[in-house]
Amino acid sequence: MLLIHKTDNDLWALPGGGHDIGERISDTVVREVAEETGIDVEVDSIVGLYTDPEHVLAYDDGEVRQQFSICFRAHAIGGSLRTSSESKEVRWVDPADLGGLDIHPSMMLRIQHGLDEARPAPYIG
Repeated sequence: MLLIHKTDNDLWALPGGGHDIGERISDTVVREVAEETGIDVEVDSIVGLYTDPEHVLAYDDGEVRQQFSICFRAHAIGGSLRTSSESKEVRWVDPADLGGLDIHPSMMLRIQHGLDEARPAPYIG
């Protein structure tokens, strides 16, 4: 799976980011992954919707928000690995190697759901 080592919190995470006005959500996925990793992807499915009210994000600029994210499964169709202002390292990670990376529990939940291809429907929680 494709992971980034984030510059803002020094944790490993799935690539992602904000949805822009006028964009289809699948276009957001493609744009964000390309911006943060250099990899071009095509969206396959929704892994889940994540809205844990206990997960509050506080940003350096003072903004505070409740987590809300949509996680997608996608596959690479081109590009080459590169970092960005949001990622100090980008790499393909074997799921067996996840235990050696510092990953926030909420991100690990998404990863576990994404790896569970037998899940019949998207996670909603």
